[in-house]
Amino acid sequence: MIAEGSIAPDFTLPRDGGATMTLSALRPGKVVLYFYPKDDTPGCTLEAQDFNARLADFTAAGATVIGVSKDSVKSHDKFCKKHGLSIVLASDEGGQTCEDYGVWLEKRLYGKTYMGVERTTVLIDGDGKVVRVWPKVSVKGHADQVLAAVKAI
Repeated sequence: MIAEGSIAPDFTLPRDGGATMTLSALRPGKVVLYFYPKDDTPGCTLEAQDFNARLADFTAAGATVIGVSKDSVKSHDKFCKKHGLSIVLASDEGGQTCEDYGVWLEKRLYGKTYMGVERTTVLIDGDGKVVRVWPKVSVKGHADQVLAAVKAI
């Protein structure tokens, strides 16, 4: 897992709508980078809706919210359309960014082991430094916690 105080690894990824986005191009703004397992699953949908509902507050606090999963751009587009999402969703199909941030991990479900994205949020300041990491995120109330942290820096 990426450490607080370290410099956030830069990346350029395709995003919803067919464009690309580069992390370092967002400086000197703050960035909320949230990694999630899969588009259109119950927890991931709730998390995206919560961040989306507070998007104006994050923007007013000088932060860009980016959701990252290994889903395709096509999947992100369908997910955004279905749920009316305006947040940026980046596609890390190759998994390099998930690995760079330490969120591609061995997981267990019903006694089976598999590799997957651990729901994690990373707050990055305007200099590209990791200010806060929330591993193993519990979705309910999480967007509010992150917003409070964004406003505090």
